[in-house]
Amino acid sequence: MWETSARLLKLLSLLQTHRDWSGSELADRLGVTGRTVRRDVDRLRELGYPVHATAGLSGYRLGAGHDLPPLLLDDEEAVAVAVGLRTAAQGSVTGIEETSLRALAKLERVLPTRLRHRVNALQSMTVPLTGPATVGADTLSAIAAACRDHESLRFDYSKPDGTAGTRTVEPYRLVATGRRWYLVAYDTGRDDWRVFRVDRLRLRTPGGPRFTPREPPDPDLAGYASRMISNAPYRYQGRVTVHAPAEAVAERVTPAAATVVPVDAATCLLIGGSNSLDELALWLASLGVPFEVHEPPELTAHLQVLSDRLADAARGSRRDG
Repeated sequence: MWETSARLLKLLSLLQTHRDWSGSELADRLGVTGRTVRRDVDRLRELGYPVHATAGLSGYRLGAGHDLPPLLLDDEEAVAVAVGLRTAAQGSVTGIEETSLRALAKLERVLPTRLRHRVNALQSMTVPLTGPATVGADTLSAIAAACRDHESLRFDYSKPDGTAGTRTVEPYRLVATGRRWYLVAYDTGRDDWRVFRVDRLRLRTPGGPRFTPREPPDPDLAGYASRMISNAPYRYQGRVTVHAPAEAVAERVTPAAATVVPVDAATCLLIGGSNSLDELALWLASLGVPFEVHEPPELTAHLQVLSDRLADAARGSRRDG
């Protein structure tokens, strides 16, 4: 009995990780015969899990049923959990966005239609006091599911300069930075890895053709995304040595603004960018610690101009006083 129960739980876990499984694949993973798989699927159906047969593939899919599977949640509790996960996924609680999104994707796969309509209605009729989130939970959950199931995505994408185009990508991971979300994906049209701001894309065909995942561009995906976000898109690329420990600087700099690279216990290298020298200079000054500019060369001269301007303003204020 214990062996059968453990196998049922493992089967349910496998059904939740991919959209479709063939009977032979499940049998290999579970180490049983195809007949045993069919019996276990029937047991899951008896327990209320909506396991559907896949036409033409002799396989199985976990879908949404007429009733919520036995999660020990009634309708009101299921709606409350879904709304709470959507709110958390959109960044209202720092640090749990990605976890909430994964849980939301699992829940929405089996949420009955009548409850999904209630969740959508409640979410659309709620206005947060802090202003709307930049990305809808529906978009995030669709992208997360495509990453999980290795399904390509096609979307319209707007660049910072206002130009737009259509991209077809192999999605790999979502990266959250504060209230912004980014998609790390392989752009098949450009034959290279790219990082896309999710609030700038509009999905066309979620759930496209399957693909075999490629090796990621960097084992440290968070660091890779930070470098791409903070540096690549801007006119001026800054490299600055900051005379403060990397840990202290990282507390004041978001990954979307710059990459912090430790040099030694007392200094670090700051790599970031901006389309404005004024913005770059004022941002560095706001760190409140000594720094030395290596790049771009225009920034050094601009800092001198800004310094003279501020000194003149200070002298004028003293004379008026």
